Amino acid sequence: MHFSVATAAAIVALLPSSALAVGGAYVQNKCSFPVYLWSVGSSVGPKQVLAPNSGYGEPLHRDPTTGGIAIKLTTVDDGLYLPNVPQTVFSYSLDNALVWYDLSDVFGDAFAGHPLQIKANDDTCGAISWPNGVPAGSHPTPCSSNANVVFTLCA
Repeated sequence: MHFSVATAAAIVALLPSSALAVGGAYVQNKCSFPVYLWSVGSSVGPKQVLAPNSGYGEPLHRDPTTGGIAIKLTTVDDGLYLPNVPQTVFSYSLDNALVWYDLSDVFGDAFAGHPLQIKANDDTCGAISWPNGVPAGSHPTPCSSNANVVFTLCA
């Protein structure tokens, strides 16, 4: 589902508190260039094109086959299907009352030179920051499953 992060937050705010069983995973593109995104579990979701200053979001969910979700991003159109195109992967796994999230790169660093940050709307959850857009190690981070986790590109 393609929409702005502000719109998603407004929709969530209108829901009754009993409907907020789980939060969401969001990607916010603050880069000056488009980004291409796929949500991947046991199958690959449709390509999303994130124009500058736009976003993507999905409710946190668990894939019954793989257990987790990988939101894969490239700076090359159809990069997921081209050989050796750098991908940045925002992954999460929903485990009852917790969501675990992490950030990694494969085939190179798609956002080298651009700061990346994952931060939840719950201050008790840890943030992941790559100031230069390159991996700073793997740091799986737990958070309450009702939190909204936002991955900001070109933060």
